[in-house]
Amino acid sequence: MKEDGYRLNVGLIIANKEGKLLLCKRKGMNSWQFPQGGIDYGESALKAAKRELFEEVGIKSKSTKLISDVEDWLKYEVPKKSRRRRFLNKKFKGQKQKWFLFKLKEDVKISFDNDPDNEFEDYKWVSYWYPLSVIISFKERVYSEALNKLKYSFCNEFNNAR
Repeated sequence: MKEDGYRLNVGLIIANKEGKLLLCKRKGMNSWQFPQGGIDYGESALKAAKRELFEEVGIKSKSTKLISDVEDWLKYEVPKKSRRRRFLNKKFKGQKQKWFLFKLKEDVKISFDNDPDNEFEDYKWVSYWYPLSVIISFKERVYSEALNKLKYSFCNEFNNAR
């Protein structure tokens, strides 16, 4: 699981009852992404995912149903010019992620108030493949891989629900 140079991280794909995915806009940038966050020491990936749901977008895990996860860890490198100080201080060159697909069980209010890093300023609900058209280029391969690996579970969940 752990690999030198890569920060362990979880990626969160959150679908509402209509099958739209939550995409968040990074603060001060014209950059959109799925919520994601680091895995704390001794924390399981699933526990980190549930914690990050609340921290990043204000969703309590009891308001969600875990649909699936990507078995493999997916990784990407952050270009040197885009690496933040905290990343550089820990000598990370990228992130190694475990991806999860959650479905909301109820209507929720998206909130960025719990995020200690204050990463996002806006959000929208989008179609399944839309994120690939707006994601920053160095994350595109990982997003494509995660969405492709989760599409069967997504389709199964939403085709059976209708």
